[in-house]
Amino acid sequence: MLDNKKISEFITGKRKQLGMTQADVAERLKVSFQAVSKWENGTLPNVEVLVELAKILNTSVDEILLGRDKDNETYSYSKSGVDISYTDSIKKEMAEYLKTDNERVLNGLGPFASLYDIGFSNIEEPVLVLKSEEPGSKQKLAMEYGYSRSICHDMINHLVNDIAVMGAKPLAVLDTIVCGKAEKETIKSFIKGISEACQENECNLVGGETSIQPDVVGNGLYILTSSIAGIVSKSNIIDGSRIREGDAALAVASNGLHTNGYTLVRLLMEKMPQIKLDKINGETFIEQIMKPHTPYYKALKPLFSDSGVHGMAHITGGGIEGNLGRIIPDGLCAEIDLNKLKTLPVFSYIKTVGNINEAEMLSTFNCGAGMIVIVEREHIRRTVEIIKKYYDCYEIGEIKTGNKKVDFRNHIIWEQSACDTINS
Repeated sequence: MLDNKKISEFITGKRKQLGMTQADVAERLKVSFQAVSKWENGTLPNVEVLVELAKILNTSVDEILLGRDKDNETYSYSKSGVDISYTDSIKKEMAEYLKTDNERVLNGLGPFASLYDIGFSNIEEPVLVLKSEEPGSKQKLAMEYGYSRSICHDMINHLVNDIAVMGAKPLAVLDTIVCGKAEKETIKSFIKGISEACQENECNLVGGETSIQPDVVGNGLYILTSSIAGIVSKSNIIDGSRIREGDAALAVASNGLHTNGYTLVRLLMEKMPQIKLDKINGETFIEQIMKPHTPYYKALKPLFSDSGVHGMAHITGGGIEGNLGRIIPDGLCAEIDLNKLKTLPVFSYIKTVGNINEAEMLSTFNCGAGMIVIVEREHIRRTVEIIKKYYDCYEIGEIKTGNKKVDFRNHIIWEQSACDTINS
């Protein structure tokens, strides 16, 4: 049990040892003089300021809460930058975002590992589908411009999309947050965002790891990654092996850059900082590029048991050619008519301000097609109707014999109107 009197006397003693006034402490913490006075008269500081207060007083949160120096201690984990008491308080607040009524989740926050029941009586020959993902350099922009929750949706949507293209149902997600300094509100925002994105994709955040690495990751920087386990019946795996000559390639619309091409975008922003506030269709450049990665699972789920669906490709880094080519069997070629691709104004804008050629745009960005689905011709209408309940979907090409995997025909019709809004 905490002894408020001992804690207040300890804070007062440490302050005086350092020759500081209450006003000095208040100024360094950017709090009121009255707040410091209350701490030294028996009112406990909020947990959010304990870490900074400990640093100023050259002590640790553990020692403040004990109300004394630890015996014979010259160094401590807390003084090195990792405070167990503070991180434990963060973990307790994480627990509310991991609550679920899913009976397959057998434990919550606290145990050494998460338990998930994978007994599915309705799935013959169940196969686990596993994937890890991180949101790339977009997360750097997210922290800079206040999109901490949004970047979590990017990460989870990308992750789920990657297993959905194989016909897998997402089950459980584990996240990892690496930082130099644990900022309580930021980490809460991450966990809330990840949990929300999991729920939207019909799966559960079941646990993970928050790793504080002073001197490895700078203060204010965060590195996010996550892993997922999904499940699919062996006979229903969609891997492109059923793709045949004559099949149609359908494009499913993206909402923007998703999570790829941001190293190039950041370079443009560095060279031309004024573009950050340029308007594209009524939204600033920042608003356009920070839209969360489109979640395709609910749109694709009804197609998983459709024998007419022969392959699906998630269009990420490497563009259409780099990703669609991964599922095209040897001896076949996806002939894509770029004239049919419905690109978005943000891509036309990037091409114009960066003076980027079409080939580079296609190898860096999705250019408007976030997913490509390969289907038998007889299944085109049904597939389009299902997907259009969520996103625009249209035919963009055909499977033919050939050894190139992906062959582009014609050119993209870039929306010049997008460029008319520059500097508006």
